[in-house]
Amino acid sequence: MKYNMKLNNVPFNHIKDGTKTIEMRLNDEKRQLLKEKDLIEFTNRTTLETILVEIVKLHKYSNFDELYKHFDKVSLGYDQDDIANPKDMERYYPKEEQEKYGVIGIEIRIIDEGK
Repeated sequence: MKYNMKLNNVPFNHIKDGTKTIEMRLNDEKRQLLKEKDLIEFTNRTTLETILVEIVKLHKYSNFDELYKHFDKVSLGYDQDDIANPKDMERYYPKEEQEKYGVIGIEIRIIDEGK
């Protein structure tokens, strides 16, 4: 199965350069359909560039605090000198939604760098 997701410019470029290998999302109804080996085409919201990735593994957690404990910050999309804070994800997914659905770390690898 192939899914389409949009990404802001910075995380898109971190996937493209190979440093971001975990995409973090709410584990809502749409994400509960994901399976290992499925494909995701990410579209850069700024440039409309696309990149195709394969799902290597799905990591499910009750909240982003738990997810952040299991991965290094660079794989989550932070720069080496950034401070990784799970609260950063609350600008996308309120605490109430995290409590309702849980969260997912989608481990990915690039298939095609797109255009």
